[in-house]
Amino acid sequence: MSLKERYGPWALLVGGSEGIGEHLARKLAAAGINIVLVARKPEPLAQTSQKIRDESGVVVRTLALDIARPDMLARVRDITNGLEIGFLAHNVGGGGGFGPFVEQPLEIAMTPVLANCVALAQLAHSFGGPMAKRGRGAILVIGSMAGNAGSFYFAGYSAAKAFNQILAEALWAELQPKGVDVLAFPVVAADTPSRRRSGAKDDDPAVPVAKPEDIAQQALDNLPNGPVYVTPQTADYFRTLCTPSRREAAELQRDLLLRVMQQ
Repeated sequence: MSLKERYGPWALLVGGSEGIGEHLARKLAAAGINIVLVARKPEPLAQTSQKIRDESGVVVRTLALDIARPDMLARVRDITNGLEIGFLAHNVGGGGGFGPFVEQPLEIAMTPVLANCVALAQLAHSFGGPMAKRGRGAILVIGSMAGNAGSFYFAGYSAAKAFNQILAEALWAELQPKGVDVLAFPVVAADTPSRRRSGAKDDDPAVPVAKPEDIAQQALDNLPNGPVYVTPQTADYFRTLCTPSRREAAELQRDLLLRVMQQ
């Protein structure tokens, strides 16, 4: 069964203007699926949408929106009104700043919670129900390895990504028997514009930096293999964070980040 037969006719990608989201959208469009792109930055959103139209000829709708806003779901429902959304992707970092959690302004500390936990729960509830009734569809959650242990200087972000992964696991158990694929894909690092803008270092062997187009293809290839998929290159570290005591896992994440910061 083709991607369009399984997940068409429309895909909704939240965080779809750059990096992994852009490549997901382009690959889905190449399969003949129409695209709704939601992202915070208007310029890359416009560029990516035009690229998709030129490459694939599908219909593309766009919405420039910070999904941490309280009216997020209403705005997304407006632009998808009347569309059969068969594929939902949540591909959002969520910000939240970098540094000690208690030293951040509350509104900054809450950003990853709103953009991840709240937004994903609302979107999955709104679009997952119709998928289950139709007996087909997919929910893809691009996550982070940070969600497998409380991450030093990324407290809110790592906690939010943990919520997303657990929600995806539960949705998989509920929806997979109804024909809906659900997959959480925790990523260590990808060579995205966002990562390059952050100035992150790429020379630590413990932090393999993947190509975003590879992540997108692996995600699409493994949608039926939920609830969680990790690449062979990151599987050992994933298991390392899952198996020790929670104290040891948090220490592993702290030591890794401190080592990267010192380079």
